[in-house]
Amino acid sequence: MATSATSTTWRNWARTASATPSSVRSPRDQAELSEIVALAALNGTHVRAVGAGHSFTPAAVTDGVHLHLDSLDTVERVERRPDGSALVTVGAGIRLAALNSLLAALGLAMRNLGDIDKQSIAGAISTGTHGTGARLGGLATQVTAVRVVTASGEVVEASPEVEPELFELARLGLGSAGVLSAVTLDVVPAYALEAREEPWPLDAVLEQLDTLVDGNDHFEFYWFPHTRRALTKRNNRVAAQTHRPLNPVRAWLDDELLSNGIFGATNRVVSWAPGITPRVNQISARALSARRYVAPSPEVFASPRRVRFREMEYAIPRETLVDVLAEIDAWVRTSGEHIPFPCEIRFAAPDDLWLSTAHGRATAYVAVHQYWRMPHERYFAAVERIMAQVDGRPHWGKMHGLEAPRFAELYPRFADAQRVRAAVDPKGVFDNPYVERVFGPRP
Repeated sequence: MATSATSTTWRNWARTASATPSSVRSPRDQAELSEIVALAALNGTHVRAVGAGHSFTPAAVTDGVHLHLDSLDTVERVERRPDGSALVTVGAGIRLAALNSLLAALGLAMRNLGDIDKQSIAGAISTGTHGTGARLGGLATQVTAVRVVTASGEVVEASPEVEPELFELARLGLGSAGVLSAVTLDVVPAYALEAREEPWPLDAVLEQLDTLVDGNDHFEFYWFPHTRRALTKRNNRVAAQTHRPLNPVRAWLDDELLSNGIFGATNRVVSWAPGITPRVNQISARALSARRYVAPSPEVFASPRRVRFREMEYAIPRETLVDVLAEIDAWVRTSGEHIPFPCEIRFAAPDDLWLSTAHGRATAYVAVHQYWRMPHERYFAAVERIMAQVDGRPHWGKMHGLEAPRFAELYPRFADAQRVRAAVDPKGVFDNPYVERVFGPRP
């Protein structure tokens, strides 16, 4: 039988959500997972899967069964193509860092990744996790098939050809269609990235924005509120065997001491003395130095994040970005709020996934953060009002205040997602308050 634990309080990484499930189960294989779901459904108990807890929302909260899928973490199948790419089927509980290592051992890699690799693959795709790149989509666009355990405990293989509507909701739908047990990914030959990280004046970034976004495989920048300074990141593909790693001492200084140790200390200081935030941000922005290196793609994409924060991120039409940032900057300058965390701006190609934040439009992502010990409510509410003016779509795994009626206006296929959810889970086995809020009441 699957391991079981007595009820304990679970909290997510950001400390924005907690739950006291009636039981915690860790199925060892597909059969045990199906048994657990079927029994819970028979008893009228809710079921939610939980991975690393990196969603800032209550997406994983339940008063019923908490499923930990860490044992479902192996590579099941590799189907290589003549061009070197492959279809790789993996257990849905595998964490992204482990997945990257397994793929590297096979000479393969994901096309694109976000900047955190602690999540499970199931959690990452189900919440719409993405990286950056004007010609690339989020992680869910790299999924070609799923295996999902439905509310009856039935195991269903779904793809664009077989059960296509279930596939759409299962690969990006907050676990509302069932529990993912395996995912098939379309991956590419392993590659390296040349990383160029440079501080720029914000105005120079915005003036050259199209060139920077379209002229690089992956471009993003971090803007420090209370300043007109930004850190730019340009990552471009080079031959896999080409490596020019950072000096280990420089890497430790930049990624651990400055980005985590000193940054964490300065956030604690400004939480005690918020009025010094603008000066601290000016110093931090000017202390950044340029660096350039080449490393395997997962090592460039992922960065350690040890300073706890709260985050809200909106996807907006790319052409509205400059105006949106101007409005955020104006609000910060006049509000009296103190924001020590930078804003992160990334980009994505349009896609056709029902619930993708980039559905149907070239997209810019604006992520706002606040140190977890400082108030975020007024700042996030102001940014959300600005995003509403351009039909912004919130990241499904990050903080927001929207509900189903607004999502129906923002997503052309939202009614289809609601219909499929009602059909595959008519009794709400996989519901929780967050799922009910964003999908609305059942028919």
